[in-house]
Amino acid sequence: MVRFFSSPLAEVPKLTITAAIDILIVAILIYQLLMIIRGRRAAHILFGLCVVGVAYVTAIWAHLEVLRTILATLAPYTAIALIVMFQSELRRTFARIGRKPFLGVSQLERRELAQEILLAVAHLSQKHFGALIVVERKIGLRTFVESGVNLDAAVSRDLLCSIFYPGGSLHDGAVIIQGDRIASAACFLPLTTNPHLMTELGTRHRAALGITEESDCMAVVVSEETGRISIAAFGEIELDVSIERVEQLITGRLERRDIHTSTALSQSSAAVRQQSFDRS
Repeated sequence: MVRFFSSPLAEVPKLTITAAIDILIVAILIYQLLMIIRGRRAAHILFGLCVVGVAYVTAIWAHLEVLRTILATLAPYTAIALIVMFQSELRRTFARIGRKPFLGVSQLERRELAQEILLAVAHLSQKHFGALIVVERKIGLRTFVESGVNLDAAVSRDLLCSIFYPGGSLHDGAVIIQGDRIASAACFLPLTTNPHLMTELGTRHRAALGITEESDCMAVVVSEETGRISIAAFGEIELDVSIERVEQLITGRLERRDIHTSTALSQSSAAVRQQSFDRS
C-alpha cells in the first residue's frame, strides 16, 4: 500500500484578513517600541533580558538544573526590579506616547511646538538676527531637507537661536521643521519668480514666499537689518507682523483669505514707502 506523506505546509493555518491585521498591528507595536528605546539605557536592558532568556532556554535544553532553578527563582522578581530601577525612563516613555499619537502630532504637542518657535522668533527679532523657519504640513519637503545639514533634533528655543547666531556655520539658509523635529538646517529654498517682488523683497523673504508657492508649508522670517517679523503661507507673504500673528499661523488659526488680504495691504503701503522693505 502506497502512503502519501502530507506536506508540512498543510498544517500551517491559512492567512486570513484578521490574521494579517493582527500581524500588522503587532509589527507596528514592536517597531514603535524599538523607536522609543533606541539610544536609551532601556535598549541595553532589553538586550540583557534577551541574554538571560537564552541562558534559561539553554539550561533547560542542556539539563543544567542548578542554573535553571536559579533563573526560575529570580524570574518573578525581575519585572518589579526593572520598574523600580527605571521608573523615570518608563514615566518619560508613557508621557511621550500620550503626547505623540502614532498618526501625527497631538494638539498639546502642537502648542508646545508653537511656543518654542515663538520664543525663538521673539529673541531673534529683539537681537536683529536673521532667520528663516519653515514648518512642513501635508506636502513633504524632503528634497529641500536633503539640501541642508541633517539634524533630526527636538524643536527648542535654544537650538533655533544657536542655529541663527551670526557667524555660525548654519546661519545662512532655512531651518525645516517636520512634525515635532528640526529635520535640517542651512537648507536651500527656491526664490519666488514674482517680478513685482523680486526687487522689493530680500533673499530670505523671497525664499519664504517661493517655498510656500510650491507646497502648503508655512514660513516665518526675521529681518537681519530691522528685526521685523514676516510670515508666508499659501503663496502669500505678510510683512511686519506681531508675535500673536505668528502664533495664529503656526497653530492653524490663520486662513488663506487673511494672509491674502494683509498681503494686499502690505503691497499697497509698500508702493508708497519702499524703504520699509527688508533687503537683507
